[in-house]
Amino acid sequence: MLNLLFPKICAGCKEPLLEGESVICLECIHSLPVASFHKTGSEMLKDKFYGRFLVKNATSLIYFQKRGLTQELLHNLKYRGKKEISSFFGKWLGAELAENNNYKEIEMVIPVPLHKQKLKKRGFNQVEGFGKEIALALNVPYRDDILIKISKTGSQVFKTRILRFEAEELFYTQNLGEIKNKHILLVDDIITTGATLEKCALQLLKGENVNISVATIATT
Repeated sequence: MLNLLFPKICAGCKEPLLEGESVICLECIHSLPVASFHKTGSEMLKDKFYGRFLVKNATSLIYFQKRGLTQELLHNLKYRGKKEISSFFGKWLGAELAENNNYKEIEMVIPVPLHKQKLKKRGFNQVEGFGKEIALALNVPYRDDILIKISKTGSQVFKTRILRFEAEELFYTQNLGEIKNKHILLVDDIITTGATLEKCALQLLKGENVNISVATIATT
């Protein structure tokens, strides 16, 4: 009766989910433009960070497409409170990374943080579920108290790389001793130019003998 009155719907196409489906229907899953650089080779994605910081491995699960299914899913996640989408993609990617030798050296998962005002307004960090599920799959700690955002900014989507990088101290690190000699997986929802991940990585690399890998839900 509850399912008839309040049917669970797909976060992508908004059609009712069938038995055995969760968050996203099978038809939408099969329609997603899968990237999976951890399977096909991460060199193309790593090139986004060439000359900016040294990244050991880099992967995104899907390609972002404007006015398409991926945009709908990410907008539902970030702006419509559908945080279960984050965990869904985290479980998917986490299961694959757990079987990938390049990610078996990961010792900690750290998310790109939100400013505390935006976190209070939104109620959650859109990458939290994604990061926690990956950490669970890799059997490593998830730490959101290492990297902190200290300046509130608007959307980064339409800013140039130069404008994005002007505020060098948007982020800072604390408890640096906790990441000494660690291989960290830095996670975010989407890579556009890579400027945000670059600033976060440069802060984390202030720790002694730190290695950085990157994983996101999507990439442009």
